[in-house]
Amino acid sequence: MNFKHIAGAVALLGMAGAAGAQDMVVKIGHSGPLSGAQAFSGKDNENGARLAVEELNAKPITVAGRKIKFELLSEDDQGDPKSGVAVAQKLVDAGVRYVVGPYNSGVAIPASRTYHDAGALVATVATNPKLTQQGYQGLFRVNASDTQLGSKMALYAANALHLKNVAVIDDRTAFGQGVAEEFKKQAKASGMTVAGHEFTNDKAFDFTSILTKLKAKKVEAIFFGGYAPQGAPMVRQMKQLGINARLLGGDTICTAEMGKLAGDAAGENVLCSQGGAILDKAASGPAFKAKYKQRFKQDADVYAASYYDAVQLYAQAMQKVNSTDPLKVGVAVAAGSYQGVAGTYAFDTHGDMKQSPVTIFTFRHGQPVPLTSY
Repeated sequence: MNFKHIAGAVALLGMAGAAGAQDMVVKIGHSGPLSGAQAFSGKDNENGARLAVEELNAKPITVAGRKIKFELLSEDDQGDPKSGVAVAQKLVDAGVRYVVGPYNSGVAIPASRTYHDAGALVATVATNPKLTQQGYQGLFRVNASDTQLGSKMALYAANALHLKNVAVIDDRTAFGQGVAEEFKKQAKASGMTVAGHEFTNDKAFDFTSILTKLKAKKVEAIFFGGYAPQGAPMVRQMKQLGINARLLGGDTICTAEMGKLAGDAAGENVLCSQGGAILDKAASGPAFKAKYKQRFKQDADVYAASYYDAVQLYAQAMQKVNSTDPLKVGVAVAAGSYQGVAGTYAFDTHGDMKQSPVTIFTFRHGQPVPLTSY
């Protein structure tokens, strides 16, 4: 990791400590899509981080004899790579050395270099395996990767659903391509025939031509590598075209927004894989869900708990090394283990979680419902 700006980072943190004579402000940066079709996910993630910041400030931790006040700086990267790099530069220029996000792999991969060059730590849910293959120390994936999400959805399709003939559609984003390729690889290894691999984009809403082509191949399921704003019209059009096949996907369609946008077209015919164990069965899962709903007047969605955990993970590491120096904190995160709401965070040398359970969901009454974790 390049820590050429560490001295400046520490100075910025010190200068920010004007909250009180013994207080020091530590800025937590959040980058995510806060506008556009994916804004529901970006805001949910931001809320998870905000809840952690508010709890930490209510009962301040002490580091090196000074109380820490956490400040959340949240920026809209629009789910766009160029905007994401600009946001990264804005955050590091503001003295941020602890980041949660970006949400999208296509944003996280290019933005990660900016954070790396500034000596910032990053905790992200972006799933493309290429992200952590860049070799940046201080970059941690706090959920399952595409390898796990795509492959375990394929294993479920083969072993639990006993499917034989499937197809794949991806939206050509870094996330969509990554998760679709991992599904396809495992599907073939599990003995399924992949009858076709079609392509769209993350702005499309009409999939009639693609679906008509796949209907002729009599596929039993279509795996979609993409996001809920496209997954929802896709499953509606499958119903309209009389395609009696399941729609499968990764974590980005495991959201209430998918059910809301798809209406009665999304039921037990839609299945998706999401990193983490079933929250309701996690020790502190129900308490977190209750706190989140009380604070934000809505239910937590896919990764709110992961973002909450990421902020708490930083705070615990600061206490452990008795420092807010990101170099020291990063070493502690890399070497340690933290029990959070959504799982146990312990990382391999690449920054991936050593163990990240995956949960398979379906939809009932417009809501994602967990079926099994493994």
